[in-house]
Amino acid sequence: MADQPLSSRGAATYQRILDVATQEFAEHGIAGARIERIVAAARTNKAQLYAYFGSKEGLFDAIFFGSLERIVNVVPIDATDLADWAVRLYDEYLRRPDLIRLATWARLERRPAGHLVDDPDRLDDRKLRAIAEAQAAGLVRQGDPFDVMAMVIAMSMAWSPVSNVYAATAQEPPELHEQRRTLLRESVHRAMKAD
Repeated sequence: MADQPLSSRGAATYQRILDVATQEFAEHGIAGARIERIVAAARTNKAQLYAYFGSKEGLFDAIFFGSLERIVNVVPIDATDLADWAVRLYDEYLRRPDLIRLATWARLERRPAGHLVDDPDRLDDRKLRAIAEAQAAGLVRQGDPFDVMAMVIAMSMAWSPVSNVYAATAQEPPELHEQRRTLLRESVHRAMKAD
């Protein structure tokens, strides 16, 4: 982004670019996203986009890392109640299906194996410490904290937009979501409780 503070007009343009590009990348991935569509929908031009983000990849990175931070901040972990955390993740995927799709495109197009992001960019230190502390207190089953976290996240994604079985939407009946929340809560609780 430009080193100078943005005017209110510049800030509005910057946000429009982010909003439009989030949907573009979520729908088409990195390779399929088109800068032309983004600037047209954001009512700006390529020069402005490149001044803010440097490149198409820089724009994706800004959106992707922003989505990771959002998940961490909006759905903070409570390692003493991993079942509730899984349900809150489920709800966030319903509210913002684009966020999980962005992570999936990053996996498919950038990191087919290993961690999704480089070590310096990982935001899971606090989560892993919380799980390790809950394990030490006898509240969570033993095992590598990363693997425990990965399993809970995977369970929370059972009905997410990237499920290979069924993708839920916020428009489905509330009682259906409540049934899934109950099943998810009970399953995570049973799977992750200490022996």
